[in-house]
Amino acid sequence: MTDRIYLDHHSTTPCDRRVAEVMQRMLVDEFGNASSQHLFGQAAAAAVVESTDEMAAALEVLPSELLFTSGATESNTLALYGVCRHPRQRRRKIVTAATEHPAVLDPLARLAQEGFEVVHVPPYPHSHPLVGQVDMEALLEAIDDQTALVSLMWANNEIGTLQPLQQVAERCHQVGALLHCDATQAIGRVPVSLAKVDVDLLSGSAHKFYGPKGVGMLYVRQTGRRVRLRPMIEGGGQQQGLRSGTLNVPGIVAMGRALSIAMAQLDSDTDRIGGLRDRLWNKLATGVDGLQRNGPAFEAGRLAGNLNVLFPGVEGEALMAAVPSVACSSGSACNSVNPEPSHVLLAIGRSEAEARSSLRFGIGRFNTEQEIDTAAERLIAAYRHLRTMLA
Repeated sequence: MTDRIYLDHHSTTPCDRRVAEVMQRMLVDEFGNASSQHLFGQAAAAAVVESTDEMAAALEVLPSELLFTSGATESNTLALYGVCRHPRQRRRKIVTAATEHPAVLDPLARLAQEGFEVVHVPPYPHSHPLVGQVDMEALLEAIDDQTALVSLMWANNEIGTLQPLQQVAERCHQVGALLHCDATQAIGRVPVSLAKVDVDLLSGSAHKFYGPKGVGMLYVRQTGRRVRLRPMIEGGGQQQGLRSGTLNVPGIVAMGRALSIAMAQLDSDTDRIGGLRDRLWNKLATGVDGLQRNGPAFEAGRLAGNLNVLFPGVEGEALMAAVPSVACSSGSACNSVNPEPSHVLLAIGRSEAEARSSLRFGIGRFNTEQEIDTAAERLIAAYRHLRTMLA
């Protein structure tokens, strides 16, 4: 019997053992400071260059266009503040979606306090075939020649919706605006090619694709359009002066290895994980009357491992508490200190009660059919018990 079952891969992923082995080597054997000129530093710098080249090839960008950060939250903040607070920035309008992650919404709220106009475009509602996608007509209308920046995530962290970014990019560049994309949930899970999707800035985090926590990246386009950033961290001049500080060599090397593995296994992982997601949904739907799915249909463009489910008549938090052996969530992990219901589910038209009755499952590379079956059995039994108690 499986004691603990992890179905919260949107929050974080376990570090792949192949990645951990590479990271351990860089921590113990090749531990030099990449800024140092001696042999230890040169070896560390060479490892960073090799990993940067790997990641650049995977994303189809130039190696010099990648900055390394502590994670996607820092990357998002640097992109948003860096563009909007640059001394040459004259435009004062920012456009985003109401369903963005707090790592985007919170910095934008601060910029609004500083006098920027921030437009939050709604998504299509849960009754629409494109539920969760940003209302494209409203978005394109909102982007005008006063817009400095548009920020739109590639894949939603709660309901798995994928956004039509290239169409947005074309509109942005028609009016001279820049496009930032929070790709935290997309990198390593869907094809992310910046040769095909013309974004100007893109954020990611290693621990979402089986790498370590504490390291992320920000892509900053260098060709075609000028992207000016005001640094947030200064002192040392590393990374073209845009993000100073000693490079996290073990983290960077591990992130490169994790992304290489993710890209090599992308098709097989997607097929297998999607099958496990379907299996979980089918078993839950068979055992729970009135179960509803939040977000788009599985075949309509959605992260393969994402399942967001509305359990009628019970609180999602109560159901989680009743099944502590199954790790899932009621919303964004980075917003867990906020007791409010999911802003994403509210944005797609769910009521507060419906949002509070919903749970998010994130299925990953190392889950098994046995785990899926056991998790479904435990959730169904707990749900029926709670319904009996509330009757």
